[in-house]
Amino acid sequence: MYIKTILYFISPIFANAAYADALTGDVQRQATNWTAIVMFFVFVGSTLLITKWAARQNRSAKDFYTGGGGISGTQNGLAIAGDYMSAASFLGISAMVFTSGYDGLIYSTGFLVGWPVVLFLVAERLRNLGRYTFSDVAAYRLKQTPVRVFSAAGSLLVVILYLIAQVVGAGKLIQLLFGMSYLSAVILVGVLMVAYVLFGGMLATTWVQMIKAVLLLGGATLMAFFVLQHAGFNLETMFGQAVSAHEKGEAIMSPGGLVKNPVDALSLGFALMFGTAGLPHILMRFFTVPDAREARKSVVVATGLIGYFYLLTIIIGFGAIIFLSRDNPQFFTQVFKEGKSVYEMVGGTNMAAVHLAGATGGDLLLGFISAVAFATILAVVAGLTLSGASAVSHDLYASVIRKGKATQHEEMRVSKAATLALGIAAIVFGMAFENQNVAFMVGLAFALAASANFPVLMLSMFWKGLTTRGAIAGGFAGLLGALVLIVLGPTVWVSVLHHDKPVFPYGNPALFTIPLAFIVAWLVSLADKSEQAGCDKAGFDAQYVRSMTGVGAAEASDH
Repeated sequence: MYIKTILYFISPIFANAAYADALTGDVQRQATNWTAIVMFFVFVGSTLLITKWAARQNRSAKDFYTGGGGISGTQNGLAIAGDYMSAASFLGISAMVFTSGYDGLIYSTGFLVGWPVVLFLVAERLRNLGRYTFSDVAAYRLKQTPVRVFSAAGSLLVVILYLIAQVVGAGKLIQLLFGMSYLSAVILVGVLMVAYVLFGGMLATTWVQMIKAVLLLGGATLMAFFVLQHAGFNLETMFGQAVSAHEKGEAIMSPGGLVKNPVDALSLGFALMFGTAGLPHILMRFFTVPDAREARKSVVVATGLIGYFYLLTIIIGFGAIIFLSRDNPQFFTQVFKEGKSVYEMVGGTNMAAVHLAGATGGDLLLGFISAVAFATILAVVAGLTLSGASAVSHDLYASVIRKGKATQHEEMRVSKAATLALGIAAIVFGMAFENQNVAFMVGLAFALAASANFPVLMLSMFWKGLTTRGAIAGGFAGLLGALVLIVLGPTVWVSVLHHDKPVFPYGNPALFTIPLAFIVAWLVSLADKSEQAGCDKAGFDAQYVRSMTGVGAAEASDH
């Protein structure tokens, strides 16, 4: 039934691709790659069968949000890796290395080093304190309504920004390879992501993420092998070949090509490191395991897989420099801009890794990597949509609007409505941000998570003096501060709004907004002498004992 439904919706999209192209004026794509399309349908068909199976297992809100809480640490670690190794990582980082060389590695290392923070500070305590979302933890001893409103607002903004990057990557990928227009591709992604979450919930999402992680690691390993084989398995030779092939020469091995100054480098590093511990769709995964021990195990497994993957993206990025020649019309097209002749990559630079697959392994590897990249996007957007829907249904509707009196049926109904709304929003925003680098956009999502969610989460678990007013003031200070500085910075003020100079000179605000959130929360909490503040502080000892021992966690997760 589900497969027939999806095929019904997407068949007109393929049939009308030429017409849609005429409407959008989009001609920068290759002939339809049937190998990629066959592999794509094999993956989509198999994952829809998983979704059908998972739908039968969903009998409660706990099943829908956390897969029943019975997923093992190894399985969850693989699923976390699948969730984290997104289109931004695979397509965006390799594109940054391809264009900027050495400087693109800051994203590889930044995305990775956040995991020790998650392992040592977050994973165990989060599992012991929460049920479905990180809002459960932040609001454990604080006043429920204001804290959950803030947590849901922060979660939704991070989810939407992260979602945009995945949808843009998917749209460009299908536009390039499947002979479809960008609009049609984005609609297809929206339909599939809604189907996975609406019917399968966390269980289906987990299995899709696990399968996708294995396929992506296998495909990336094969591509890296071909690149290293070409260089005689010598990294120095590989770097030398890249320097010779790149138009910037030795400049690609020096810092400054992507991040222009130390402040931007530090700010980006802070966002990527601390933002990991504030991403709602990653934090939500710790509630799918049965206990804190399995939560720690899942982080260890995920860290190893993710670290290995980011090493591969470095090789893939430099391999793209070596293999993708500008005089090859398969990879580049000559266009005229402002009276000058320039070469642009077919599909945009986000497609560098996909083109490299074709250059090293022919149509078969190109088809496989294309299908895997699309699988990557589907898995990540499903996890993002689920976390966004849970913020609306569990945090806002059930806990704030209904004040804990909502039935599981009502909560599930609201969650499914939120899923549809997020699917529509993903399509609209995906069209608006068509030409943005996907890794850079995810960096901004990390900045929001690091500036808003991370400070409140840390202070609520580790500082007895935090009050409800302090948490709300600090959280919103970080969130709004990051939003304002992103808009006033070069990303939006210059690139989108086309002003000559940015009001805020740095591309990433995290270096300024993370301390802002902590300081505001600290000052407001110290000044808060209300009766509620006394209750907030009195609950810390019981919270600390439960976070460290897990006593009572199992009983709470069953209600």
